[in-house]
Amino acid sequence: MKTPLEHIRVLDLSRVLAGPWASQLLADMGAHVIKVERPKKGDDTRFWGPPFIKEASADQPPQAAYFHCANRNKESIAIDIRTKQGQDVIKSLIACSDVLIENFKVGGLAQYGLDYETVHQLNPRLVYCSITGFGQSGPSAHKAGYDAMIQGEGGLMSLTGEPNGEPMKVGVALVDVMTGLYASNGILAALMARHTTQLGQHLDIALLDVQMATLANQGMNYLASGENPKRQGNGHPNIVPYQTFATQDGNVILAIGNDEQFAKFCTQAKLGSLLDNDRFKTNEQRVMHRDKLIPIIAARLAEETMSFWIESLEQVAVPCGAVNTLDKVFDHPQLKHRKMVRELPDKKGEKFASIVSPINLSSTPLSYKSAPPDLGQDSKKILQHTLGLEQDEVQALFESGAVS
Repeated sequence: MKTPLEHIRVLDLSRVLAGPWASQLLADMGAHVIKVERPKKGDDTRFWGPPFIKEASADQPPQAAYFHCANRNKESIAIDIRTKQGQDVIKSLIACSDVLIENFKVGGLAQYGLDYETVHQLNPRLVYCSITGFGQSGPSAHKAGYDAMIQGEGGLMSLTGEPNGEPMKVGVALVDVMTGLYASNGILAALMARHTTQLGQHLDIALLDVQMATLANQGMNYLASGENPKRQGNGHPNIVPYQTFATQDGNVILAIGNDEQFAKFCTQAKLGSLLDNDRFKTNEQRVMHRDKLIPIIAARLAEETMSFWIESLEQVAVPCGAVNTLDKVFDHPQLKHRKMVRELPDKKGEKFASIVSPINLSSTPLSYKSAPPDLGQDSKKILQHTLGLEQDEVQALFESGAVS
């Protein structure tokens, strides 16, 4: 079957996580993604271990598990962007590409003649996506941005952690991941717009903008009240009870979203007396009186095992689940059924496990063809087959060090 983006070529000049996450999503959808990396070193995340999927060899840097989370289904070409020959190769690739993704500092590619204004003249149909910490304009545009600092500056850390504890960052680089998702959505929109305009355009995606946009209900809570939301630990600012509770042998999360579910929970948990208390009858009242309600529920849930509560509450359709460690997540029967982990081959046919995309399309399914590439693995192929260079031209580029 055909893939959604099989006629789209993406030139990926980005590194670390946000840009590679976006290009990996496009690669899963069938786009031909060419990852441009620095000779000898490659993407920074190749070194971000342990753990490592592949150890370093005489002619290859290592491949950390971090690198493997965002670079499947791609080809790699190693180009020295500082050289005139290297810049010319990139421009030749731009001329035959549909999308370019980069995460250099604002203005950083202008010195190489690879800024949007310049390459737009070379390929007017190119969708050019720039990912930065703070955007292409404004008083902070010149600053570098990293996930953890954006979680802090953008407010997420102020919302995360125990009420009396210190602000906490999320356990994964969530801003980078969300930025990759927003970037890929923007790229797809620009490709759709191109059908009408016949032109590409410049996408300006900033981590700080993404963080603010994804404050979601907490951001709107502030706009509605003018008050800084307080950290709730594992509680919810607008729904009660909606948090983790300790049982005899582990933690469960109770996610009660309406008054009907609360009534079912109270009946099933033998806490029917709560339904006679005006302070707990509606979600609004429960939010206002959470300090009285939560200890009662916590004491009851602590009397039984985790499996008891999950089985009991599932019988009456009250949302409740285990707080799993990753070994249990990867052994989850539903995730196994959904085939969320698949083995992908490298160039030698050795297979490596990968967590795949959650997107499932019925007519044009996503494809998983290859594990993340070795550095420069496809340099010769790209030069010869994508750009149509002759053998002597390829050899000259290798000998000059512009491509390796």
